[in-house]
Amino acid sequence: MAEQRIKPLKNRGFYLRMKLLPKHTRPHPQDHKNCFYKYYKCLLWLSFSLYFFSSYLITNNNNNPHTKSSRSLFESSNTTSLNPQGELKNLKIFVYDLPARYNTDWLSNQRCSNHLFASEVAIHRALLTSDFRTFDPYEADFFFVPVYVSCNFSTVNGFPAIGHARPLISAAIRLISDEYPFWNRTRGSDHVFVASHDFGSCFHTLEDVAIADGVPEILRNSIVLQTFGVKYKHPCQEVENVVIPPYVSPESVRKTVEKAPVDGRRDIWVFFRGKMEVHPKNVSGRYYSKRVRTEIWRKFNNDRRFYLQRHRFAGYQSEIARSVFCLCPLGWAPWSPRLVESVALGCVPVIIADGIRLPFPWAVRWSEISLTVAEKDVGRLGKILEHVEATNLTRIQSNLWDPKTRRALLFNNEVEEGDATWQVLRALSEKMHKSYKRRRRVESQ
Repeated sequence: MAEQRIKPLKNRGFYLRMKLLPKHTRPHPQDHKNCFYKYYKCLLWLSFSLYFFSSYLITNNNNNPHTKSSRSLFESSNTTSLNPQGELKNLKIFVYDLPARYNTDWLSNQRCSNHLFASEVAIHRALLTSDFRTFDPYEADFFFVPVYVSCNFSTVNGFPAIGHARPLISAAIRLISDEYPFWNRTRGSDHVFVASHDFGSCFHTLEDVAIADGVPEILRNSIVLQTFGVKYKHPCQEVENVVIPPYVSPESVRKTVEKAPVDGRRDIWVFFRGKMEVHPKNVSGRYYSKRVRTEIWRKFNNDRRFYLQRHRFAGYQSEIARSVFCLCPLGWAPWSPRLVESVALGCVPVIIADGIRLPFPWAVRWSEISLTVAEKDVGRLGKILEHVEATNLTRIQSNLWDPKTRRALLFNNEVEEGDATWQVLRALSEKMHKSYKRRRRVESQ
């Protein structure tokens, strides 16, 4: 398209023609009156002219796109509260088209797109068809690097192993830095990765090894979407990060809710199904679940109010839908898919993981829909839950059963306003000013 040149407007000034009296002419008394009216008319005409001339300048200045962008930039830099709809309207994400060996080849294993680590697949799929996607990288605010490092893990000694993750990410970064200028332009500060396994950006599933390895140097400037998050200082969150929920299939939730509505009958008082070691094994100097699950089993296994099961059951979501309280104790890491399943199916989550940082607190009012029990108090669970049931259980359930809360924690195949991928984009929009600052700092260096 030919570039259109806008011709500058000609300056249209104004002038006054004034008749001056001769220096030595004595004016007639009546002339004073006439002169007063003449000057009064001139003054009035001058005032009107200035008013219309000023209005013309202001109107044209407002229509100037450069003036508009400067004003919006100033306003956004001074805005303290986020208007998510307004912010997301102009957000642009460029999705790298990487060879299949970095992502879709892994989908030959069906569990890759369905198990608790599958948020990396879901976010990628949703962005590909999203209105937030741009095919012009030069207008992008962020760059999404679709490397699946969590989904096709192997199992070693009973826990997932992802030793392939770091080499795979390094190879992807070499590829995009060779073929595109954008990684080198910012040292990856506006590039986004997903680490949806136990200890996120440290890329290991055992905490002591993860801490020893730390965040890979090549990713330290980037943004990592990770399920791991704690409120205290931890090496695995020493990177710009967003805490995201683990993946739970929205289709499985929908089918369960159709059979058992969230406000339906709940005949199980306290529910937990999962790994509970009677004699926890010491792996790399750490006990599974810090012995919390062992204590739950020992203390409440014979309590009829507690429905505790140690073995897997494919239809266990139907048990959640029948339960009042659902225990969400830590495993190897603080987070658990039970956090999402409990909320999605209307069971009050009982979070037992000290210092956990929960996903999307601006969308999910965790303090109003869940209970938090300290790890040291797990032996008092019965009394704690009795007290809650007798005082404010109805209010908690009313907050919990808000459909917006469920929507915020579930990833869909396409971005829907308010869903988990939408919340990720909202979190990125809050980091946009940081991204621009980092970009300018790197470019200046």
